Amino acid sequence: MDNMVFKALSDPNRRQILKLLSDAPLSAGEISREFDLALSTLSGHFKLLKEAGLIREEKKGNHIFYNLNTSVMEETLNLMMEIFKKDKPQLHTIKQKGQ
Repeated sequence: MDNMVFKALSDPNRRQILKLLSDAPLSAGEISREFDLALSTLSGHFKLLKEAGLIREEKKGNHIFYNLNTSVMEETLNLMMEIFKKDKPQLHTIKQKGQ
């Protein structure tokens, strides 16, 4: 997993897009109705989310539908759980042993 995922997750608008897509795929128009942003700005958000692998797009006729890439989401969640695991040694404990 590269840093693009964390860059994508750093913006609240992109996190909101992911939240909207958690229930079902949505068209770009359906998503845009939930934001007070220019279409070009939303398009930039979609681009970054796609580059990070967090969403996929599917063209149906004149519409583009977006959905979550659940495998990347699961990978990200697993990494975060590993980073913040409760049973990992505390930093001050590690420093004391290394002194």
